[in-house]
Amino acid sequence: MKAEQPLMRTPMPLSPQWGSELELPLVTIVDDDASVREALAELILSAGLRPVCFASIRELLDADVLDRPGCLILDVRMPGASGLDLQHHLARTGNPKPIIFLTGHGDIPMSVQAMKAGAVDFLTKPARDQTLLDAVAAGIAIDAEQCAKAAVVKRNVELFSALTQRERQVLREVARGRFNKQIAYDLGISEVTVKLHRGNAMRKMEVASIGELIRSWETLPITVREGGATQ
Repeated sequence: MKAEQPLMRTPMPLSPQWGSELELPLVTIVDDDASVREALAELILSAGLRPVCFASIRELLDADVLDRPGCLILDVRMPGASGLDLQHHLARTGNPKPIIFLTGHGDIPMSVQAMKAGAVDFLTKPARDQTLLDAVAAGIAIDAEQCAKAAVVKRNVELFSALTQRERQVLREVARGRFNKQIAYDLGISEVTVKLHRGNAMRKMEVASIGELIRSWETLPITVREGGATQ
């Protein structure tokens, strides 16, 4: 890092959702240069955040940190797996952890590839301290939003699992915008029974309106929606 750049001494405000020590945002640094790791860790600490450092992607994967809230600062080119390799790995495993690339060997095609794959930023060494801290703040904010959305999905999947098969079928048809009469005809039941199943689905999904019910349905993964309606 550039020595002449001022450090940000005021800690960043943390979201109220970080309720315990294990929920505090973690800034994970992976770089094969020990001096770079040390400088980055000091900068992150000066911002009131918690850094953890690794010398390689293998070391990172062997540690239990990728499920922690926060973001990653990755060198692009390192012995063994590269930062881009890790980005691809996380995408394949469904872990969209925000990544900031920091490299001394970057080029335009590489940066375009990284950004298209969802990187928060692609910075070249030496980067300005404030530029990097701004990227870290953005990464943590993105991760917090993703965690919040994931929590909603998890909750709705759990609620959906309590529905009977018929309630799931009715919910699916309601979400398609079909009328009670149409649903009743297709399922071979009465409109009164459709209303009963719809009411039960709303109660179990903990919603107060049809609009909320449909929005909850739309948060469910496609595999859950399709499986829940056809089993």
